[in-house]
Formats: sequence, C-alpha cells, structure tokens
Amino acid sequence: MAYHDGEREVQVRAGVDSEACRVGNMIRRTIPSAAAEFLAGLPVLVVGSVDEAGRVWASLLTGRPGFLDVPDDTTLRIQATPAAGDPLHKNLRIGAPVGLIAIEFETRKRMRLNGRVVQADEALLIRAEEVYGNCPKYIQARRLELSAGVSDQVAHAARRPVLTHAQQRWIAEADTFFVASYHKAGGADVSHRGGNPGFIRVLDDKTLVWPDYPGNRMFQTLGNLTCNPSCGLLFVDFDRGSTLQLTGEGRVRWEREELEAYPGAERLVEFRIEHTIETVDAHSLRVRFLGSSPFNPARPAPARTWRKRSTAVIDSPGAFIPSGGPL
Repeated sequence: MAYHDGEREVQVRAGVDSEACRVGNMIRRTIPSAAAEFLAGLPVLVVGSVDEAGRVWASLLTGRPGFLDVPDDTTLRIQATPAAGDPLHKNLRIGAPVGLIAIEFETRKRMRLNGRVVQADEALLIRAEEVYGNCPKYIQARRLELSAGVSDQVAHAARRPVLTHAQQRWIAEADTFFVASYHKAGGADVSHRGGNPGFIRVLDDKTLVWPDYPGNRMFQTLGNLTCNPSCGLLFVDFDRGSTLQLTGEGRVRWEREELEAYPGAERLVEFRIEHTIETVDAHSLRVRFLGSSPFNPARPAPARTWRKRSTAVIDSPGAFIPSGGPL
C-alpha cells in the first residue's frame, strides 16, 4: 500500500479511495533522471523536519543552481546551510525524517521527495523513500534570482509565542505558504498552499484559518494530521529576504456551513500557534511577480465570526499528481 492508516481514513471519508489508489501508483522510491535535472536548476528548497520535542517545522534552504544534486537514484545531496536560529540546524541528525518540496515558480513545476537523513556534515544526504510530481495548481508564477548584494548579511531570528501585528498583516496578504506535517510510519512531508491574497485569515494572534481546495486525493497532509495534529507553516517574504516560521496544531473543519465564505473550499483548516520564528535576512532570493495561478478560486468573501468547536477534525493537501507522472 502507498498510504498509511491516516491517509486511507481520510480518503474513505472523502469518498475518493478508489481514485487515491490509482494516483498512489505514481509514488516511487527512486529519483528519475528528469527529476534530477529539475532539481539541479533550482535555487530554493523547502524542508519539513521534527525537533526533539516532536514539534514540526518548515524551513527554507537556498543556493546557487547546482546546490541540489542526485549522486545516485536513491539519494539527494543538499549543499546549503539553514539560516541562523532555524530549527533545521538541530533537526538534521542521522536517521531524522525529512520532507522536501521543490518548486520552479516561473514554470509552476513542482515535485515532492520524502526520506531520511543519512549524512549531515559538509553536505546533507537524503535517502529517498517517496518521490512524486505534483501539478501546477495554485502556484503563483514568480521569477526568482539570488541577489549578490545581500548574500553576506547575517540572519537574525526573533522567537515569540504569538503573532505581532506586522506578522498578522503579512499572513493576511500572503498568496503562498508551505505546510510541514509528520506521521510516525509515513515520515515527514511538506506541501504547498496557494490562493489569492486573503485566502488565509488571521482570527487572532494565535489562530489562522485557510480553505482547503481540491487536491490530488492522496491526502498526505490531511492523513498525517489525522494521527498527529502537529504541523509547521512557512511564509517567505521574497522582497525583503525574511521568513516566518510557525509551529503548532492544525485541525480541519468538515462542517459544510463554514464554507460559504470560502469559494472553492472543500473544508477549512484551523491552525493554533505554539511558537513563531521571524528571521530577517534569512535568504538572498529576490523575485519578480509574473501572475496569479489561473486555478485560484474567487477571492474569499469578507470575514465573518468563526464558530469554534471542540470536535476532532482533519486536514488535506492541495496538490495534484500531474497526468504525465513524476518529474
């Protein structure tokens, strides 16, 4: 079986278990040559990891194209260092589970690679356990470049238990973020979330809600959160070089009446923050916005009062397997 118990539970609840079985056949344990070529041309990678307390984090790694390479068809080598203060510094130990998502924003191509750390010294080596491609839905097109003028700046990380007002505005205006999750049998995973600005809402300084749009029916994130609600979010400011990392618990609301204000949503995800890390000068990427995804649903209706409930809920990812199979 390509799926663990949490993923299968959600697939059945959503009524897509037969479809999920078909797309699950596309998951492989080796890295195809086309994927190796794709990775070699990228300046950015998002990594999901788990700290010593079991908290899940999503982190950003950057480098000149070529900092990602595939020495053999089961191994990814990463030659990059996390920003100072990033939890990834301590989480990259031998045997640690990691989830990776690689995106070429300009072309909207992306792939996922999940596995475990087998070397963590001068270069980070990841042994692949799951490799598959995703379709271009909900990715905003951007042209990324590494700016030499800021490459020597030293990152500065600030930790807080809640969001500042500036961070709340940042999130409320975002059109892209990443979600990392973890399952004890399935390992770590990172997925992409996208939509029009305003698709993610800030209810207060510790609570976010976003819509879950139709996805690949595999439900890696949703399945992981069914068993383990711990997850991490990553927001990237491409204009100022900052990142915002959040860790906490994510739960999805299946109640249909809550979806009225979120066109295109199949369910809503509520996220409660435990810790935040904002890092200034975290990366030297700069960007030119090229256009929103044509798949983005309509802009959300104005926010209304959120009726919080204590019932157990679940989350889902929002990416498709491309018709052509893994990259």
